[in-house]
Amino acid sequence: MQYLCYHLRIMDMKLLDDKTAIITGASRGIGRGIAEKYAEQGCNIAFSFASSVEKAKALEEEITTKYGVKIKGYQSNASDFESSQQFVDQVVADFERIDILINNAGITRDNLLMRMNEEQWDEVMNVNLKSVFNLTKASLRTFLKQKSGSIINMSSVVGVMGNAGQSNYAASKAGIIGFSKSMAKELGSRNVRCNVITPGFIETEMTAELGEEALKKWTEGIPLKRGGTTNDVANACVYLGSDLSSYVTGQVLSVCGGMLM
Repeated sequence: MQYLCYHLRIMDMKLLDDKTAIITGASRGIGRGIAEKYAEQGCNIAFSFASSVEKAKALEEEITTKYGVKIKGYQSNASDFESSQQFVDQVVADFERIDILINNAGITRDNLLMRMNEEQWDEVMNVNLKSVFNLTKASLRTFLKQKSGSIINMSSVVGVMGNAGQSNYAASKAGIIGFSKSMAKELGSRNVRCNVITPGFIETEMTAELGEEALKKWTEGIPLKRGGTTNDVANACVYLGSDLSSYVTGQVLSVCGGMLM
């Protein structure tokens, strides 16, 4: 009987129980999928959003009702250094700790280089790459004080293989990989891990706008013959945020259905 009770308690445990995660750009797409999966695994969530106030409120209400974890959205500009620091400081004040940082904020401004203007380049680099520096820098003091933490940076297969018309996006996502490997080396002795996820073709609101023919063309080139879901990426984030990956740092995990081999 005692063994049965212990076994049931183990089965009842969740992988992220009592942890607190910061997720940038969580009001839609992959970020929202990660927030939902993390809440399902018992994680408290602080998330940032740029402008979608209604979507942020809807996410708060949905997760609170469904999972009962603590969740709070903060309107913040991840590409701005001071705004990022204020965001993290407020999260620490409200939640008292940070166990996981997921740098997920990202945009595209696609164009061939000969037609790309400086604003399109700078905007993508600031939102996609500088935001990773901003949030990581702002969170470091808390992680180092705790002597624990997991940083998960969202790159892309495009950052590894490149893509015509996406030189700005590819450069920003490749930069995330180099930054993350450097952080893994800097922070490893303090038990702070840093890893990268490179999603492939993930079906979101953005990809739905491509149309049926474009979607078919993409999936034909994927060995698993389907687009990924936000749940596929979220499951990888659960692994890297949990103690299951306590000896994993400086790694790039591709969630791409085999696009990268």
